[in-house]
Amino acid sequence: MDQIQIDKIKDLIEYERQRKAPPKNFPKFPDLPGKRYTDKDFFELEKENLWKKTWLLAGHLDEIPKVGSYKLWEKTGQPVILVRKSAKEVNAFYNMCRHRGAAIVREEYGQAKSLVCGYHGWNYNYDGDLIGKRDPQDFVDFDDSCRSLHKIKIELLGNLIFVNFDLDAISLKESLGPIYDEFKEFQLGSLRLVDQYSYDVKCNWKIAMEANLEVYHVQSIHPKTVHVGLDYKGNVNTFYPNGHGRMIAPSRSYPELPVYGSTSDSDPNATSYHPVPQSSKRLGIDPTDSDPRPEIETAGYIARTCTQSYNLMPNLVTPMSERGFPILMWWPKTINECSFDVMWIAPDWGEGERPPIWDSQIKAFNDVLDEDLQFGGWIQKAVDSYAFDGVPLSYQEARIYHWHQEADKIIGLNKIPQDLQTNQVMGDDWTYPNDMENRLKEYNSK
Repeated sequence: MDQIQIDKIKDLIEYERQRKAPPKNFPKFPDLPGKRYTDKDFFELEKENLWKKTWLLAGHLDEIPKVGSYKLWEKTGQPVILVRKSAKEVNAFYNMCRHRGAAIVREEYGQAKSLVCGYHGWNYNYDGDLIGKRDPQDFVDFDDSCRSLHKIKIELLGNLIFVNFDLDAISLKESLGPIYDEFKEFQLGSLRLVDQYSYDVKCNWKIAMEANLEVYHVQSIHPKTVHVGLDYKGNVNTFYPNGHGRMIAPSRSYPELPVYGSTSDSDPNATSYHPVPQSSKRLGIDPTDSDPRPEIETAGYIARTCTQSYNLMPNLVTPMSERGFPILMWWPKTINECSFDVMWIAPDWGEGERPPIWDSQIKAFNDVLDEDLQFGGWIQKAVDSYAFDGVPLSYQEARIYHWHQEADKIIGLNKIPQDLQTNQVMGDDWTYPNDMENRLKEYNSK
């Protein structure tokens, strides 16, 4: 993030702190239809369109470290094999033999010289080509080249593995737009897998995810944790094309923070620039203590002084920082139950086990997650009730509205019944970079 962007964000933080109302001409949100969380037909529309046409995080290269390593991934209900073809290449296939549909692999992780179906012995290479079958003389006029494993579109973002079931989908880079370049400061290709785990949550997946698309709830749910260090009044939301978003929420002591030696984003020769991360203390780490974890040296001023969190369509949220960070994902299991996955990644700490400080970091973060998750089941009971009819959203919750509006575009507005649609009230004037410029004009005019 260059100095021009940093200065703009600083001004926007002050604008948000000082404003007495939403920005001039910012749209008023109609209520989100309540049935979007309970309607079975809408749930099927999500399954057949939203999950089928978007880029989904399916793993990390550390999970399949060697050539021939594979991972079985089934988070969307589709059987997927991720297989390491080479040091820099990974392929993805449907986990079904082209003979009679038997599973090629049945363990979550493994390594194989080739992909062999255990049912009748059909054999495939790492490109999915059929390279052998038992008793070939019994298959008359059979063209092996037409029986390769069904491919799934796959791309790497650093060490992160993304898949898309739509073979005609735009590239991951094109989908992310400006975010693709913003991620470069975090060196995703150098970050190791620290830990990953999952929760089962008794609510519609969107209910659980939406708690991470706004900070309006921080004062109520996190009074002794997040609220201690995060100034939610200064939060800046940004709305990107294709449904992605970003929030930047400053620490309460921003920008008057103690500094320690490092270099400036604008002057690589400058020193004593980066502030002590205020997130450390509220996550169980005393920032005055020595921290053995290596840093992402290119992480900039905003990442070190604020919560710089992104949401990627459809289900990924990641609050990024200089010593590593979690990636949060929500996957539908049924219409009123979901799986909530957490993946931690961080700079390489060298040989041996991860530094013990990660144990306290992850535990403290999980305590915050528990505070968020406490309301999921209760909200599901509410949306299932006779009385629930819709969701009114504030300006602070605009990323939720933006997400729903863009989700409808991906599904197809013509496919969604009128009473379930999100009104398309946020136009290009409130999409990056226009959204930032509109607020800056208002701030600079005062």
